[in-house]
Amino acid sequence: MKKTLFRMSVCFLAVFSLLMVGTFASQAEAAPKYRWKLAQTWGTGFPIFGDAVIKMADMVKEMSNGEMEIRIDSANKHKAAFGVLDMVKLGQYEMGHSASYYWKGKDINTMFFSTMPFGMIAPEQFGWFYYGGGMELMKEVYNKHGVYSYLGGNTSNQMGGWFQKEINSLDDLKGLKMRVPGFAGEVLSKLGVVVTNIPPGELYTALDRGTIDALEWVGPSLDLNMGFHKIAPYYYTGWHEPATELQFLVNQKKFDALPKHLQKILEVAMELAAYDMYARSYNDSAINMDTIDTEYPNVKVKTFPKEVIAAMKVANKQLLDEYAAKNPEFKKIYDAQKAYMKKARRWTEISDYAYLKDNLE
Repeated sequence: MKKTLFRMSVCFLAVFSLLMVGTFASQAEAAPKYRWKLAQTWGTGFPIFGDAVIKMADMVKEMSNGEMEIRIDSANKHKAAFGVLDMVKLGQYEMGHSASYYWKGKDINTMFFSTMPFGMIAPEQFGWFYYGGGMELMKEVYNKHGVYSYLGGNTSNQMGGWFQKEINSLDDLKGLKMRVPGFAGEVLSKLGVVVTNIPPGELYTALDRGTIDALEWVGPSLDLNMGFHKIAPYYYTGWHEPATELQFLVNQKKFDALPKHLQKILEVAMELAAYDMYARSYNDSAINMDTIDTEYPNVKVKTFPKEVIAAMKVANKQLLDEYAAKNPEFKKIYDAQKAYMKKARRWTEISDYAYLKDNLE
């Protein structure tokens, strides 16, 4: 009996050992072979923008069956909200999520791949990127920096900003301290505005303490959550960012070293996450605009006076022509966008614009 029990114990231990070895082997096989890090401009828990990054990383992990994982570091951790391009370029991070116009000081030509004042709306811009040569031009610009840039999510048309005082004339812009990035900052600076760029996490405090008099952020989708309506009663409609596209940045050497199937998985995940962000932004702006209208009657939604818009257009055209005259690459992208918008706008006018005009009157 004892021998029988002993043999049974030995058999049990042997089977248990085999099972454990098999389990460990399975776990080893399931462990990620590629562990990447992504630096984002946004803070921890930042809605919509940050959610798009999480969605992308989750899809990569699921579609690769755990072969690839991406860790996300927010600006709270890496402490360089506007340093994402450099960190990806240098290989400190394999990926980044930010906005192309933040690199204006490093390369003026990057601005075109976020949005431009009085430029294309989101559907027009999508057409330009994917079928009008926009992606190829963006690749040319970012090749110099050793990174690939992919679409990272569109906010659609952005609002013109929150102001503590009403803008009735061009004189009201002179000396105004305003946070506004990209080419719009150049335009407003030409009209006398004191322009600055401040990381997202510092915007409310800067406006509340009077460091700035006005700011533009995104639109109702994110502005309501930021609380700007509590300290700035004038909310102006947009002119400067009709189709703001964020970006995923990827270190070229790291991407090229990935197996082909993981390259494709990463590209598909980025594209899906980007388009989902566009839909989410539009939905949340619609919902939050209704909330502003019904729950915050102190907020006055305004449109800039015609003389101000006219002056903005003149300043914008002058600046574009000046840069194009001295920068061949700038001119190449500028001309490409102008040509595509001219064709696309004809269709926009007789489709969406005509429909809305007839049904909103």
